[in-house]
Amino acid sequence: MSATGLPVTVGIDGTEPSLRAVDWAADEAALRGAPLRLVHASLWERYEGGLLPLDPEEPYERMRVEENAAVAERRARLRHPDVTVTSAVFPEDPESALVRESATAQALVLGCRGRGTMGRAFLGSVSLGVAGHAHCPVIVVRGGGGQPPSPAAGRIALGVDAVACGSAAARFALDEAALRGTPLRAVRVRRRSPLQATAGPARADAGPGLPERPAAAACLADALRDAPGTLEVDGATVEGHPRDVLLAVSREADLIVVGTRRRHEHTGVRPNGVAHALLLHASCPVAVVPEHS
Repeated sequence: MSATGLPVTVGIDGTEPSLRAVDWAADEAALRGAPLRLVHASLWERYEGGLLPLDPEEPYERMRVEENAAVAERRARLRHPDVTVTSAVFPEDPESALVRESATAQALVLGCRGRGTMGRAFLGSVSLGVAGHAHCPVIVVRGGGGQPPSPAAGRIALGVDAVACGSAAARFALDEAALRGTPLRAVRVRRRSPLQATAGPARADAGPGLPERPAAAACLADALRDAPGTLEVDGATVEGHPRDVLLAVSREADLIVVGTRRRHEHTGVRPNGVAHALLLHASCPVAVVPEHS
C-alpha cells in the first residue's frame, strides 16, 4: 500500500470532530506506512482580504486557520512520531480544496459533527459533496461523542453491490482488514419482493428454495475472491432494504465500506442512496469508495 508514496489526507477545521478525524487518519497512515497530509481550507480572503493593505497584523481568520493547522499537526506528531506529517492551508471553500487533494491521496478522512440538525447541515455542505466527487476513498469518522474506535482493532464490514466483479470497495475493505489483521464481514443485501415482505422480518439467505439465491451467492463469492487465506472472512446474503440492513451492520463494526457509482442530478453529483444514508446515520466510521465504470 505504501509503494505509491501517496499520503493519507485529512480535512481539518479546528473542531473536536475534525481532531478525532486527525487521530483516525494518523493511525491509518501509520498502518499503511504512508505520510499524513493535513488540509485546512477557509474563505477568509473573501471576508478579510480587503483589510490586508490597511492592517499590518495578520487577519484574524487567517491566524485562526493557521493555528488550527498547527494544533492538528502537533496532535498527529504526538500520536505517531514516526509518521511524516505535512499541512497546507488554502483560501478557498473546503469542498473544492478537498476534492482536488483527493486526486493525490490514498484516502481522504473527514470528521462528522454528530447526529443532530447542525451535524447533518455540516455533512451536507462538505462531506456529502466531497464523497460525491472525490477521486479516492473517503472515510467519514462517525460514531459517538468520544474517541472513535482505533482502526487497528475490531471488524471491517463491506456492503456488496450487484456489480461485485472488480469492485474497488471490495478491494479497499480487504486491504483494510488485512492491514489490521481483523475479520471482514461482507454482506450482500437482496431486496425482498412485496410477497416476501409480508411473510416476516428480513433473514439471512441460508436455506434452499429462495429465488435468486445462486446469483446473490455468486456475487458475494466474487467480491471476496481475492481475500488472502490468512484473513478471517464472514460472508452472508441478507433479505431486506440495503439501507436498513447496512445501518444494522454498522452497529457491530469499526468501519463499514461501500462503493458508490455516482449519479448526476440537478443538485450535482451525490453518493448513491445507501452511501448517503450511511454517511448520515451509521454507528461507525464510513468509507465511501468510488467505483469507476
